Amino acid sequence: MFRKMRRHKQELSEEECINILTNEPRGVLALLGDNNYPYAIPMSHAYVDGKIYFHGAMEGHKNDAIKKHDKVSYCVMDGGVKQQDSWWYTFKSVILFGKIRILADRSEKIDKLTYIGDKFFPTHEETVNEIDRLLDKTQVFEITIEHISGKIVREK
Repeated sequence: MFRKMRRHKQELSEEECINILTNEPRGVLALLGDNNYPYAIPMSHAYVDGKIYFHGAMEGHKNDAIKKHDKVSYCVMDGGVKQQDSWWYTFKSVILFGKIRILADRSEKIDKLTYIGDKFFPTHEETVNEIDRLLDKTQVFEITIEHISGKIVREK
């Protein structure tokens, strides 16, 4: 169902892909938006138990798009490495395809928000405080990955 990578010599292993998803903080979520136009937005994520989680507002373009069409793509890149005495970078990217859903169960939301918060806040206490303060105003999204691929890119 999903295409094989054309430049297979540049393909990353699944382990390398998971490492990038685990350690990199942000990616770009691509949805089918209004009037069937692509809608791509930067998101901060957490990779937990083979799935991608992120949070957002309770309403808006993203939410409307998800309710209409649950198939998504998500792309994450590492920071890259600039080659010494050169203008070009070498970086790794991961693209995944999957289905997205909005979590409804309160305890599941708290659990996943804890992973997200602990990835970004300096302390677990700050994570707990933010969840307590904003839980009822926050949506949590889960991507179940159906296909993943990664690639090393040399810009030159």
